[in-house]
Amino acid sequence: MTSIRERNQELILRAASEEFADKGFAATKTSDIAAKAGLPKPNVYYYFKSKENLYREVLESIIEPLLAASAPFNQPGRPAEVLKAYIRSKIRISRELPFASKVFASEIMHGAPHLSPEQTEQLNAQAKHNISCIQRWIDQGLMAKVDPHHLMFSIWAATQTYADFDWQISTVTGKGSLDDEDYEAAVRTITRLVIKGCDIDETVPSASEQVSNA
Repeated sequence: MTSIRERNQELILRAASEEFADKGFAATKTSDIAAKAGLPKPNVYYYFKSKENLYREVLESIIEPLLAASAPFNQPGRPAEVLKAYIRSKIRISRELPFASKVFASEIMHGAPHLSPEQTEQLNAQAKHNISCIQRWIDQGLMAKVDPHHLMFSIWAATQTYADFDWQISTVTGKGSLDDEDYEAAVRTITRLVIKGCDIDETVPSASEQVSNA
């Protein structure tokens, strides 16, 4: 059962995500966050001490899912399966955490001034690991000789756009908001572009699977 403290913290964090995404860190007022959360302003300081701490909590709320999205790269698997799972996870983050995603994107565009050295190291280490996996698949002949860095950057851009440019996407599609099929179509389309564009044979097992089946 959710406690009052947990409920209030969740309300404040959600409201802060929206305010920071809409106005940026400097222009956001704690009074606006409190109003959006439907709580007294002192509650913001009671639970989070300062606007800076609250902003860092919003960043933390998106960093953990971003790191978790890379889980498919952390275990043996076919390139097609790993990339599809990764793309699906990234689309899910854009759908379920759109405001926190926008805050994170803005933070990165401004040079990540509020990310801790530990968070920066975690994100960079995971990205380097993912890229090394792609390079290994290339070396094994499991996919085309594309630049693994730019492939990863392209996946980031393609999936992040569903958070950053949700208004434009809704306007172009003529919908107030995207539905399940829209997000499924996004996963299928991006996956197809990556798999076909990288000449990945979905029927060929990875090198580790070939060894285990020998």
